Amino acid sequence: MSQPAAARAAEPLAAQFQTNPPREVPTRRNTELVLLGFAAFIVTIALVLVEANQEQELTTSIIWLGLAYLGVLTGAHLAVRKWAPYADPVLLPCVALLNGIGLVMIHRIDLALAERATQQGKDYTPAVTAQVLFTVISLVFFVVVLVVVNDHRTLTRYGYTAGLVGIVALALPALLPSSLSEVNGAKVWLKLPFFSIQPGEFAKILLMIFFASFLVSKRDLFMVAGKKLVGVELPRARDLGPILIAAFVCIGILVFEKDLGTSLLFFSVILVMLYVATERVIWVVLGLSFFAVGCVIAYNLFTHVQQRVANWLDPLATYDQAGGGYQLAQGLFGLGTGGVGGTGLGAGRPDMVPEANTDFITASIGEELGFIGLAAVLMLYLLVAMRGMRSALAVRDTFGKLLGGGLAFTMVMQIFVVVGGVTKLIPETGITAPFLSKGGSSLLANYILVALLLRISDAARKPASRPKPQQQPQAPIAEAHTVLVQRPPADGGAQA
Repeated sequence: MSQPAAARAAEPLAAQFQTNPPREVPTRRNTELVLLGFAAFIVTIALVLVEANQEQELTTSIIWLGLAYLGVLTGAHLAVRKWAPYADPVLLPCVALLNGIGLVMIHRIDLALAERATQQGKDYTPAVTAQVLFTVISLVFFVVVLVVVNDHRTLTRYGYTAGLVGIVALALPALLPSSLSEVNGAKVWLKLPFFSIQPGEFAKILLMIFFASFLVSKRDLFMVAGKKLVGVELPRARDLGPILIAAFVCIGILVFEKDLGTSLLFFSVILVMLYVATERVIWVVLGLSFFAVGCVIAYNLFTHVQQRVANWLDPLATYDQAGGGYQLAQGLFGLGTGGVGGTGLGAGRPDMVPEANTDFITASIGEELGFIGLAAVLMLYLLVAMRGMRSALAVRDTFGKLLGGGLAFTMVMQIFVVVGGVTKLIPETGITAPFLSKGGSSLLANYILVALLLRISDAARKPASRPKPQQQPQAPIAEAHTVLVQRPPADGGAQA
């Protein structure tokens, strides 16, 4: 019998795999480990420069601090190696370097504030100690997220629950009395007996999970076109509900919590996710129009919004007023002092800016590292966002694309809002720089964000599982070739 047609067609493919077998996709975990070591080296050198310029004693403890920092990050690396082996190798080192630079700057500002406190006969508790503890706790949660969320698609089951919890966490500070929620004029905190937390930092991740799952299930609603106006297809009026609710929620944050940065961040992320899901620019135009109208109304009704705008337009005019432009003006003076090359780590005066280690830490970096150093820091954020967007594009499911794109854009939008407020591009926002600023809530939430990005990138880079080899089916009897065999003569051919 001859070979079946299917078997004959499979012969070239089998021969190809014998001569050129498929290669395994490299995990690149060793590359990640080398980059983490390089990040720890940079942080150690920066710490040495701070201590030298502050005329502090240089001891071997600095080397041990650098090794301890590398050891903690190596633990995170081992977790990624085990539970997300195909994740992007650049994300964690970039985040580690940003976190390390933040620790160095907080320590540098601690030295200046401690010296001032000594001159005034007061005691000062360094903030960097608590920040190191927050870093360790954040990395523990980072590992927990990698272990628990073994597939990002499982988050779609909890989409509406995440949305409800996110809205409650976002609105809770506004509903509480000022004694339990207000710090420096912004009602974004939840003050508990032993610690304080910003629920809005975690609400942004929960709401992104909700919107990603919602847009996946209701995408067709937003794709339906309504009437045309000047050649532009407008959405139907009945489909405007979600974006109107988002606009009202963000305006409510601006009004009741006095937090421009959070409201701007949430609304921009919602618009970007809606645009990614539908590819219709009209949603972005409508959203920005609603938000602009709401901001104008809020400006005319509330004095704290008017104060922020006045500080933005001319900080020197409100320099001596309570809640005026003193902080913004001092930050601009610091950036001007740093110039292109900076004053050098430990050689500036960032302590002259109020809240230099939180809201205005980018001004401190710009003063001591100059435009070049601040641009390098911004490039690290850009790398994180680009690698996150790349993973979102490569992942195979729609939910992963929307969630990954939203998480990556959040990183860019946060640093834009922070640097925009410090440089007077937009009004002051009060939002903190991810991984740089002092504060446990921001650090913990952003490490959870990075863990989700790594999980999505692992799914995007992981090779598709090969189908199990199937046994070649036998040809049907009706298609089998029949060979006639002639029986030899009984006498062995003697008669022939």
